[in-house]
Amino acid sequence: MKEKISITAIASVSPLGSTLEETWMAYQNNEHYFSLVEENEGKSWVAPLSSSARLKVDELRLSDSKYKKLDDSVLFAMVASRNAVKRSGWENTAEFGINMGSSRGATKLFEQYHKEYLDTGISSTLSSPTTTLGNISSWVSHDLGATGPEISHSITCSTGLHSVLNGVAWLSSGMATKFLVGASEAPLTNFTIAQMKALKIYAKAPDSNSDSVIERSRSYPCQALNLKKEYNTMILGEAASVACLETGVVNNALAIIDGVGYATEILKHNTSISANAVCFQKSMKMALGDLDVTEVDAIVMHAPGTIKGDSSEYNAIQEVFGNHKPQLTTNKWKIGHTFATSGMLNLELAVLMLQHDKMISVPFIEAKPNNRNIKKILVNAVGFGGNAVSILVSKNG
Repeated sequence: MKEKISITAIASVSPLGSTLEETWMAYQNNEHYFSLVEENEGKSWVAPLSSSARLKVDELRLSDSKYKKLDDSVLFAMVASRNAVKRSGWENTAEFGINMGSSRGATKLFEQYHKEYLDTGISSTLSSPTTTLGNISSWVSHDLGATGPEISHSITCSTGLHSVLNGVAWLSSGMATKFLVGASEAPLTNFTIAQMKALKIYAKAPDSNSDSVIERSRSYPCQALNLKKEYNTMILGEAASVACLETGVVNNALAIIDGVGYATEILKHNTSISANAVCFQKSMKMALGDLDVTEVDAIVMHAPGTIKGDSSEYNAIQEVFGNHKPQLTTNKWKIGHTFATSGMLNLELAVLMLQHDKMISVPFIEAKPNNRNIKKILVNAVGFGGNAVSILVSKNG
């Protein structure tokens, strides 16, 4: 990187809450935020927005007649973006760019409009403008009154961290000094869950006849980072997360981006990744640059809760760090996989751990004893297509 980049604010709406304070408090407990829902004539684990986050989304929807027909993915991004801009101190400027991504986009509306078309043979007037992928960045820009460039993109589950890459590129080029980056995902629909189940990677819901409510609440249905699991345990969650990026090191920075890395590997199957995740090896090495691997204190892993996904990333870390493997963690055991937003929530967790100098570990994995301060964290994400991204962040000052 030509110049370090400051993260001056980060915000999200997720199963953990709607403010950084709520989110950090939720990370202090060892509870998961999954619930069972009835869909497709069966039960499925999901991680919906917290009640406080849902309230803010509903309030925004009712605040403007134009917002009533927007998909949840758009509204999630708007709420998170408002919070981030307020925290960053950008409220008095409109000169910033926006890059918002989503893996699925307006999933709920698209399914709704498609069903309506199949039933009636007529498409709704708003079916096209409210389901286009560019909808998210455009509405965030409209809501904030931003005058900079607005970009939308989709690169599966690494989309959020690709937004960070794009923001860093714009800032490094000198074409902008501030960029709002992030991702939003509202995938808790019958069809989307069915797609994940068809891949044989989704966590199985317990049989209500044999598992009591108490037993279900004490267990962890998503076994992300458990390398000994014998079945896949991925669970979908919904969330939006955004960050405010500024050129250079500024006084109010929550954290500093020291390095970025990216890579794509040639795949043998649409959903596969190599056993040692070559893409992750390349992206992590690029993000680290000349930094000694012993200086990295922790890695927030992608770790989706699948057998191959978790093990391949772990193997890649082993290849890069050898005997100097940092502390490892993930948040998917707690909030599930939020597709495009997952990398941004990983980044949020990293920033919070740096701010509070506290490691958030996976409760059912034996943590590596470590008394050193947390100063540098590597954040990972990867998606279908083997497109990995790694971001190296450090404490400011």
